[in-house]
Amino acid sequence: MGKARDQLLFGNGSEHVKLPASRNGWFTVAVRAAQEDDPTFPRVTPHDLRHTAASLAVQAGAHVKAVQRMLGHASAAMTLDVYADLFDDDLDAVAAALDQAKRSANVVTVLSRERDRKA
Repeated sequence: MGKARDQLLFGNGSEHVKLPASRNGWFTVAVRAAQEDDPTFPRVTPHDLRHTAASLAVQAGAHVKAVQRMLGHASAAMTLDVYADLFDDDLDAVAAALDQAKRSANVVTVLSRERDRKA
């Protein structure tokens, strides 16, 4: 069932899951089986799955600090160095939010009055 915050996610919670053997381990066998079933299935590594998890977290709106903790990076700066391009859409969201705030508030009116007083 549930696990404590300090327990490992996979396995029994206290022992690490063994890394798959690169040539004939369970992961490679699963990828080969998928490729036999669908010849267009790409070569996938466990590290690719890590990048996919990070990408999905960012796309879902996760904060960079949450992604940092999820991946075990030493700092958010390290996460941004590796995944900065995934956060580019955040700039569009910020622009849209600021535009919406401007439209729904009296910000323009206040700024216009201030300029009129100085003129």
